Amino acid sequence: MSQSRRSSKGPGPSQVQSMDVDEEYTLTQTQTSSQVQRNLERRSQNQVEHKVSELVQFLLVKDQKKIPIKRADILKHVIKDYKDIFPEILKRANNIFQQVFGLELAEVDPKNHSYILISKLPPLQDDGMKEDENTPKMGLLIIILSLIYMKGNVVKDSVVWEMLRRLQVECSGRKHKIFGDVKKLVTEEFVKQKYLEYIRLPHTDPLEHEFRWGSRAAKELSKRQILQFVAKMQKKNPKTWMSQYNEAEAEASGTGRH
Repeated sequence: MSQSRRSSKGPGPSQVQSMDVDEEYTLTQTQTSSQVQRNLERRSQNQVEHKVSELVQFLLVKDQKKIPIKRADILKHVIKDYKDIFPEILKRANNIFQQVFGLELAEVDPKNHSYILISKLPPLQDDGMKEDENTPKMGLLIIILSLIYMKGNVVKDSVVWEMLRRLQVECSGRKHKIFGDVKKLVTEEFVKQKYLEYIRLPHTDPLEHEFRWGSRAAKELSKRQILQFVAKMQKKNPKTWMSQYNEAEAEASGTGRH
């Protein structure tokens, strides 16, 4: 009799929470691409970009513990009222991870819906840059080194700032939540570490600079590694860029680096 009364009270708090999570999963998983697009149109671009930025920062912080991140936690703490466009937010966040940080968001447990961040970066020999807390900085560095190489081994600073702006990395003076002062990081920290050269161009008004690979980057990375990284990120064959491919292969055969 007492057992019957207990069952008639309905689900306990833990069961209610479980049902809420299941409902959230169902909502996000049953959205068609056209439905997501319609829902997306009801929100401003700034609203969506802000939510994507929140998700990126949340995942970077959570990933430091190297414990899989549950989708339920993402929905509860970040997505909240934006569940109807969750697939698009997740897609855009993953694009930022790949293009800015050299990371990929991978689902490791489809049953329980949990994720980890996997590094897609070519390895650097310097142990200091391999620390978990420096992974985002290392990703940014590799992206800049890749741009320099793909642009013919030298690029104006304005091109770098524009690329970062398009990747939603603020360079106009406001501190980035992950990188801090981005211009200082790139033009001072990376330069002092000899990963980049930041050279003033004479007779330019307004003043212009150009970036080149620093001596440390040339010792710790091969052009073949960078080209393979770019090809992987863009899902293309390295031979798509024949000039860079030939240069990378010539370097590899001439120095014995692989």
